[in-house]
Amino acid sequence: MKASPEMPVGYYHCISRVVDRAFVLGEEEKDVFTRMMREYERFYGVRVVTHCVMSNHFHILLEVPQRPEKLPSDEELLGLMKGIYSKVMIGTIRQELTMLREAGAVEAAERLRESFFMRMWDVSFFMKSLKQRFTQWYNRKHGRKGTLWEERFRSVLVEGAGVALATMAAYIDLNPVRAGLVSDPKDYRWCGYGEAVAGRKEAKRGMAVVVEYLKGKDCRGEAMFSAYRVWLYGQGEEKGEAEGGGALKRGFNRDQIAEVLEKKGRLSRWEMLHCRVRYFADGAVIGSKGFVNEVFAVNRERFGPKRKDGARRMRGIEPGTLYAMRALRINPIAA
Repeated sequence: MKASPEMPVGYYHCISRVVDRAFVLGEEEKDVFTRMMREYERFYGVRVVTHCVMSNHFHILLEVPQRPEKLPSDEELLGLMKGIYSKVMIGTIRQELTMLREAGAVEAAERLRESFFMRMWDVSFFMKSLKQRFTQWYNRKHGRKGTLWEERFRSVLVEGAGVALATMAAYIDLNPVRAGLVSDPKDYRWCGYGEAVAGRKEAKRGMAVVVEYLKGKDCRGEAMFSAYRVWLYGQGEEKGEAEGGGALKRGFNRDQIAEVLEKKGRLSRWEMLHCRVRYFADGAVIGSKGFVNEVFAVNRERFGPKRKDGARRMRGIEPGTLYAMRALRINPIAA
């Protein structure tokens, strides 16, 4: 699954859960998963905008560019393999490429290179490789066999401009707050925001993608951190910011949200981010009305003849802000 030819890059929210949703991912497991994620991020030429590894599932917001016209050289390709393949395997590939080049077998050398390039810049290959490798490590460590994940993985295409991308990033980074694990997302080191605050350069580059749409390309350094933190805290004026600038409030309980919905009120974006919003995992495509309709038009043959357009208003939130490809009628929002 690659970025659509009509888009320079595609953004995908990917989520996968442990079999039986068992709480088996401890600190070491989360550390190893995050390390592997970064190694495959580098090899596959994608960018993790943000992520969150919980005890029984993970979220990754992935930026997937088009395949570049200028492909990596032999040495650049071999360099990308570090952390993915063993030194012996990399040495074998280097030797084979060298022998083919010296023998004048250019086409054979390019076929060998293409066997790697065909998997790069692709959501499905990235997710499959990451999950398989982590499963192998986990099974060896814990003396178990079989699959670790209950499903292949689910993904939602997210519009890369405007509020959609920033909303999805905040939803992911606030997972440990919603779960009551921390009162401030910066204190959870297995999410993109926590990693960025800790100085991880890959996480800071991911944050920059979101802040660029909030504040523009010139927002860097401390200003970038401040801009994203304000966004996480509900942009200062909403109910997510604690009095006196203190710890982040966990949010609203089920009764409070039910009361608002019973009165036919609309959730603010901050309230929405404190709920389990099924659109973020099951909406297929999320963005502005124009973006969702554009994706629908490109994929028109996948839908029945009676469907005239793609955009469906996300129920239970501020009208006109975000749209999804799927209209979820049963429990689209839960506490």
